[in-house]
Parts: sequence; structure tokens; C-alpha cells
Amino acid sequence: MPKSVLVVGGGVAGLQASLDLAEMGFKVYLVEKNPSIGGHMAQLDKTFPTNDCSMCILGPKMVEVVRHPNIQLLTYSEIVKVSGFAGKFEVKVLKNPRFIEVEKCTGCGVCTEKCPVKVPNEFDVSMSARKAIYVPFPQSVPHVSIIDKNHCLFLKKGICRICEKFCQANAINFNQKPEEITLNVSCIIVSTGFELYDPTPISEYGYKQHKNVITALEFERLISASGPTAGQLRRPSDGKIPERIVFVQCVGSRDEKNNPYCCSVCCMFATKEAMLIKEHYPQSEVYILYTDLRRSGKGGQEYTNRAKEEYKINYIRSRPSEIIEDPETKNLKVLYNDGNKVKSLEAELVVLCNTLTPTKEAKKLSEILGIEIDEYGFYKAKDPLQAPVDTNVPGIFVCGFCKEPSNITESVFQASAAASRALELLKGV
Repeated sequence: MPKSVLVVGGGVAGLQASLDLAEMGFKVYLVEKNPSIGGHMAQLDKTFPTNDCSMCILGPKMVEVVRHPNIQLLTYSEIVKVSGFAGKFEVKVLKNPRFIEVEKCTGCGVCTEKCPVKVPNEFDVSMSARKAIYVPFPQSVPHVSIIDKNHCLFLKKGICRICEKFCQANAINFNQKPEEITLNVSCIIVSTGFELYDPTPISEYGYKQHKNVITALEFERLISASGPTAGQLRRPSDGKIPERIVFVQCVGSRDEKNNPYCCSVCCMFATKEAMLIKEHYPQSEVYILYTDLRRSGKGGQEYTNRAKEEYKINYIRSRPSEIIEDPETKNLKVLYNDGNKVKSLEAELVVLCNTLTPTKEAKKLSEILGIEIDEYGFYKAKDPLQAPVDTNVPGIFVCGFCKEPSNITESVFQASAAASRALELLKGV
């Protein structure tokens, strides 16, 4: 039996680990719970500190993964059971039905055009609509449709089937059922990424109460050319392009009531997003309210210096106490402390830099794998210095944000490190 590896999670870290091992000649099973690989990086417009196009970096990796002869891609799938030991793991994987024959679907989009059902689009953070049958995003891999069983009229009520009528490839298959498959692998790499903290409970910031208070990821989709406004930063209340924008950092982090740890990236992505505003709208005023500037990664200090000096972005060290909406204009007043004084900033748009957290499924997966998690929900390394990608279970390795707060570059480094550790085991099996 050929030596093989299971990689759990198809974000940028999982893609890198898979490609490293596949290029070494090993069989790789890449399991991703979502219909497409790519993770949250696919939703970003640019990446720091170079401000390069996110998809221009990620897209080629996604295509290389799906085309690599040594990689078997299992999307819309999840791990349900793991047994065995290093060198001989048996893994049960549940493949959820897409109700589409992947080999037949061409991703032409005709079925999507004809579908009568509209629901919020997760890829655009619910700021646009998608259909009940859809391709997750323009560059998704695999680039095939999926039917949302929670909203499909036929699967819920037994009516419609319009998509089936117009599919010339005959790819629709409403008879698909969940399928459990068994994989035999020598080792496992976990790279399940993160999710975004919902700032709604921080009521003083008015998220979901004030239309022009948005999150950083919502901002990314608005400023992206592939987003709901085709790259124009139009505020939700009236579609106006805002000229005075305030970013609020550490939303849901460095806070004993929520998450006491620093997510390590919000200082940098706030700076990046502020730069993007100035590039699109040079006349705009941009303010960043921060707790501390923690410039993680290579070039971080130079990046924020450039933001201040070249882009004229205003940094104010303070955490806002409240955001108040003007009921007529929908503009916002951001109250903050400056020494012993309470000051305010008038803004047309406020962007909350909400923290990143381990996924809700992390605890369940840790129990399936038998690996330890810390008090915050991150997978624990066996030794942060001497074995930073090993877990307490021999043969199971971790990388990326699911292990500890990390930016994209750090996640990729960790992925290659995990692949190297897997290689050591594979050579000794």
C-alpha cells in the first residue's frame, strides 16, 4: 500500500502542506468541509504587507491542487472517526451529497440563472444573494454547482426541479445520499483555520443596529472587484461612498469578557484596508483606533510607517466606549477616551476589526483525533519550541491559525514544517 497522508482543511495552509507532500511523491487526501477549497483567503481583496491580489496568490495553488495526480480532493466532506496509530491510521470520512454529478457538471451557470430561490450569499458575508443551486464563488475549486438542501424547493417541498430541466449536462442528481468512505493513511495534518468573532454582543458598538457599522470581512467584500458592489465602497444605508471612515481594532479580543488573547493580525489588516481606501479614494479621511500596534511578521513596522507617512492614515491609541448613530443622516459618532477627556470622531462608516477564533468544530475534531486543545480552543503543540507542529498524538500534526494566531505567511511556513515532519514519519514507516 502506498504511503499516504490526510490533510484536514483546504485553506492556504492545507493547500501548501498538500502540495509539498504531493511533490515528494506521496498520496495526499485533502478533506474540506465546504464545497470549495480556498478558505477565508479567497474572500480577501489584497494581502499585507505587499498589497498583492489575494486570489492571484491563492488561485494558482487551488488549481495546482485539483490537477495534481497525487492529490485526491474530498470537498463537502468531514471526518467522523479516526482509529489506529502513527503509520497506520484508519479514517472514516463522510461525503455529503452535492446533488450534482461532479464529473458531468461544467459550471456553466444556466441552472443558477433559472433557479427561482434567492438566499443570502455566505461568500459575500450575506451582503448579496445567491440561488439555491450555485457555484460558491467565481474561482471555486472544484468549479461545479452545489444544491443547498436547506433552501431547494424540491428537496424541501417536492416541487420545482427547474434546474434539472435546463441542465444540458444532465448533472443534477436528487437521489444522492451521504456516503462514508474509509481511508488508510500514515499520518494526519490538521489545518482547519478559523472563524470570525460575531461582534453583535458588544452592543455599545451597534453592529446589526447601525447599518453603517460593518466588519472587516464585510469591508473586504465591498472593496473587492468580485464583491457585491464591484469594488466600490458603498455604505449599506444609502449606497453613498463614505469620505470619513473609522476602524476600530481588537473587537472581541484582548478582552476578559470575550477573548483575552491577541489575534495577531488585526493591526495589520486594518492598516491594509485603510491603505485600500486611500488608493481608491485619495480624498478620504481614515482613522484607526487601536489598543497597541502589534506589527507581526516581516516588514510590519515598515508597513505601518508607510501607512502613516505616505497614505496619511491617522492612528489614535484608544478603545472606543460607544458608537452613536444620527437617525437622520445615519452618520456615526465614535466616542473614545483621550487621557481624562472623552472625545468623538464623526464618521460616515465604521469598520470593526473583529478578532479571529478557532472554529466551532475544533473541539469535536480534537475529540475524534484525540489531540489536546488549550483554554481558548486552539490545538496544542507538543512543545512550542522543540516540536511546534507536533501534537500529543504521534503522527498527527497541526499548522495555521487552528494552532495559534498566525497570518498567511506564518500559516504557510507552518504548513511546510508540518509536511516536513510528516515526511520524517513517512520515510520511517
